[in-house]
Amino acid sequence: MSGRLAGTALSLAALLALSACSEREQKMEHKATDSPPWTVSEAATPGFAASGWKAGDKTAWEAQMRKRNQSQNDYAR
Repeated sequence: MSGRLAGTALSLAALLALSACSEREQKMEHKATDSPPWTVSEAATPGFAASGWKAGDKTAWEAQMRKRNQSQNDYAR
C-alpha cells in the first residue's frame, strides 16, 4: 500500500511541476493609440506643466527633458 501511495504522490508532484511550466496566451484587450509625448492629452492638467514648457512644441519639450536629465546627473552638479 505504501508503494502505491508513494507512486500517487510522485505522479501528483510531477503533474504540479509540469503545470507550472505552462503559459497562458496573452492578448491585448484594447488598442493603444500612441501620440507624441509633447502633445497635450485631455487628462493633462495645467498644474503638472513645468515652467518653460509649451504644450505641443517639440523643441521646448526636448529642452525641458534635457534640463530634467541634467539635474539628475551627478557629474554635472
